[in-house]
This record gives sequence, C-alpha cells and structure tokens, in this order.
Amino acid sequence: MTQKEQQQLGKTLWDIADNLRGAMNADDFRDYMLSFLFLRYLSFNYEESAKKELGKDYPDDTPKDVMSRLKVNTPLEIWYKENPNDIEDFEKQMRRKVHYVIEPHHLWSNITELARTQNADLLVTLENGFRYIENESFESAFQGLFSEINLNSEKLGKTSSERNKKLCTIIQKISEGIADFSADSDTLGDAYEYLIGQFAAGSGKKAGEFYTPQQISTILSEIVTLDSQDPTMGKKNKLDKVLDFACGSGSLLLNVRTRIKDNGGSIGKIFGQEKNITTYNLARMNMLLHGMKDTEFEIFHGDTLLNQWDLLNEMNPTKKIEFDAIVANPPFSLRWEPNDTLADDFRFKSYGLAPKSAADFAFLLHGFHFLGKEGTMAIILPHGVLFRGGAEEKIRTKLLKDNHIDTVIGLPSNLFYSTGIPVCILVLKKCKKQDDVLFINASERYEKGKRQNALREGDGDEPNDIQDIIDTYKYRPENIERYARRVSMEEIEKNGYNLNISRYVSTSLDEIKIDLNKVNEKLVDINKSINEATEKHNQFLKDLNLPLI
Repeated sequence: MTQKEQQQLGKTLWDIADNLRGAMNADDFRDYMLSFLFLRYLSFNYEESAKKELGKDYPDDTPKDVMSRLKVNTPLEIWYKENPNDIEDFEKQMRRKVHYVIEPHHLWSNITELARTQNADLLVTLENGFRYIENESFESAFQGLFSEINLNSEKLGKTSSERNKKLCTIIQKISEGIADFSADSDTLGDAYEYLIGQFAAGSGKKAGEFYTPQQISTILSEIVTLDSQDPTMGKKNKLDKVLDFACGSGSLLLNVRTRIKDNGGSIGKIFGQEKNITTYNLARMNMLLHGMKDTEFEIFHGDTLLNQWDLLNEMNPTKKIEFDAIVANPPFSLRWEPNDTLADDFRFKSYGLAPKSAADFAFLLHGFHFLGKEGTMAIILPHGVLFRGGAEEKIRTKLLKDNHIDTVIGLPSNLFYSTGIPVCILVLKKCKKQDDVLFINASERYEKGKRQNALREGDGDEPNDIQDIIDTYKYRPENIERYARRVSMEEIEKNGYNLNISRYVSTSLDEIKIDLNKVNEKLVDINKSINEATEKHNQFLKDLNLPLI
C-alpha cells in the first residue's frame, strides 16, 4: 500500500470517529476506536495464519446458508465444532507461530457480523473477547490491556440495549470504512499512528502525555541509530536494547525500530515505561499492531522517577542492564518530591537532585544511568535546563565537565500539542571523543501553521528542516552562519557552563555599520542641491511676477 493510501485509511477512520463520537469527548472515543482497530488487526493476522496452518482443512468455502444453519459467522468456528479433539494441539501450534490465540467467536469477522445483524449478544461477546485477549491469548498475559474500555458506560447509552445498538453502529461503520484497505501491520499500524495524532490534536495539552509529533520523533530516531563515536559512518547494524522511559503511545520506540530495519539492520528488544494507565495500554496495542511479537518488547506501567521497575533496580553494577539507544519526551518541568532516599539513589547521587519545581534533569539522569558505553541518548526538554541556576546548574556543569553532552539542538516554538514553548533536544554519550559541544539553532527554520508550526520536509522546492538537523548532527561542521557551531569547553566554561543556544549561535542579522562622516557629506550635498534648485525656481517666479518661495 502506498503512503497516500495509508494516509487515506487514516483519514477515513478519523472521519468515522469524528462523525460517530457525538457528545463523547475525543479521549474517551479514542479508546474505543483504537481498540476495535487493534482487534481487527489481531483477528486478520490470526485467521490468515490459521488458513496456512490448517491448509485444505480450513473450511473457508462454506456457503453462507450452511454457516447460517450452523449458527456460526467464521470458517474457523466451523473447524472448532468439527474437530474438538484437535483444538488443543492447533492452539499450541498457533501460540508457537503467531504467539497468541483468539477464539473464533471473538474474531473481528464474527463481531462485525453481530454488528451488521444488530445482534443483542454483541456487547457481551465483546466484553468476553477483550477479557480473553488480556488474560489468555498470549503466553505473557496482557492484564488490563482494555481496562480503559468501559462497554457499559452511559456515554454509549443509558440502557444495555442502547449501548449494544451504539456499538453495532460504530463497529459496522469501522468495518465498512476499512473493508477496501489492507489489514497488514504496516497499513493498520500507520493508520493507528495517524489516529493517535488526530486525537492528540483534539486533546490539546493532555496530548503531551502520550504523543511526540512524528517529525521530531524522526529526528531523535535518526540520531540514536547513527554510529555513536562517528555518525558519518552511518547507521548501526544492530541495536540490542532500546529504551524510552516515558514512552507514551510508543511511537518513538517504533520509529527507532523502523529506522534500523529500513536500513537492513536488526533490533533485539524494545523496552518502554509509562505511568499513565491509558497511555500504557495504547503503547502495548501499538507494539502488537505494528507486527511485533510479545517476546520482542516489554512495556512497564510505573513511575519512572521512583524507579518502580525491578528490571532497572539491579544494585550490582556488573548486572546492571544497559541500552544501546535511549529516546525520551518526558513531561516538561514536572513538579516532583525529591527526598533523602532519592538523594542516595544510584541514578542521582553523583550529580545531586533536580529541584522540586522541575524534574527535567531527574528524567535525564534516570535515562543516562542506563545508557551503554557505546550508546546514544536523545531527550526532549524545555530550554530552561540549558541555563537555569541552582541544582540544575550543578548537574549541567558535571555533565559538561565529564564530557557527556554531545549536542544541543534548539527547535522552533509551537511544534507540540502540549505546549507552545520552544524546546530543545539534548544528545548525550558516554563514549564521546570530541571535547566540544555542537550547537544547532533551528528555531527559525519551520513552516508557520494556523494552530501549529511544522518542520518542512523538502516537498517540492521547500527546504528540508528535518534533514538539515540530522545532517548537521551527522557531519558536525565547525560553523554554519546563524545555524550551527562547535563550541569549545573553554568557551562554555567562560560562560559559566550556561548552554543558552543564542549565546553561541545567534540567528539575528548583524547590524549594518554606518559611516557618519559619509552620511554627513551626503546630507551637505543634498542641502546644496536643494538650495540651487530653490534659487533657479525663484528666478522663474520673479520673471512671472509671482511671490518667491
């Protein structure tokens, strides 16, 4: 499927969502819409695999009237009825090949038929299906995957009958809307991402909890997949472990995976952590919907700042897990509660605690602690981390003195749904060779939009703001006027370890120098010309007996 078709599928689904949600707010309807899209993907993938597994025994040529008499809506349900003794072996084989099982009456094809016929059992069947997928479908249970989907919510209707009817309408419209599109993971995955973006736009500031605009996601992903010591060597062949400790819907992690795989490389396992339960579920669905096996990723629900994930709590340094690439877009300037226990925490004790008013450096230090010696970390933060004093100055100074801050990238304002302020990307490494810091001031390079600004992508004759940032990071030029510069540690030290980008790379044009002597000579000449012209004009007036000027 072409990119245009993928965008069309996303738009088709968004139009359905926009028309059907009625009085329900975008956040609530998002959970229903994305869950049904997720079920459609799992079902299609499962049925296609079942066909291959059962071969000629798969009864997909059963006439509709026969299916009606048997009271079944899917070929797989017929096979289950006819082969009860083989079900256990079949499901064991399916778990081995596709890593999950879905019972026939929970498949999307059955759900859509129940919706088409306005069957009163739809709501109950959906509830049972969701619970089965959460607890039994996968070897590693996905408890709570649909915990935010309340099929008995009054937002769907006051009575069970009304709710069933509303669900029938929603599912039927979704089924009709996507019938002509492919159900492969790339297509539905892209549609899922498109919908997340659209819902994020409609959710305003709340969207900052779970969505990083794709353009910025691309920049971070490209940076961490390039060779850490020499980015000009191109992308790494393999990333063993990748982490996003504030993963939201998981789009940043998936973008890293895409960059590596599109370059012919491989990725070991993806790790994400998310505090918000709704967003945590979105991330898990997003991984599966993009064709990832449940063994290829691990998403943890918990507070990153308190480090509630056992995986990241290994006290023995020799057993500490480390990551080849770390990306993150944590909440900006989040208030938190630093205490004596956290002061002794292995993540912070060498640097000190971030202030109560802004946890930005706490997030950064959390990720940096787990960065591998040959890894790259790229994190989005508010500009304040570059110049604020106090505890943040102390942390920033140590990171600079230890030569861990590689690049500072300033982005334009109003790129995010969650905030209009300009933000920066900090790139950190433990294997850094250069003893300078690269500053990229991209704050003036963007396309202005009505509600939001955007980085240009090089369509037609327009500049490619995204590629310019990536190339500048990659080739690390000495100086690009009004855009980028490598700054020595001596200069940064003289500036009190202040990283305010405009100190080092100003986008303002130099004032034109004015030679006052030349200006004065010109004014004298102009005055002389005026006097001569006046005298000549007065002579004409005198000849005509008119008053002089």
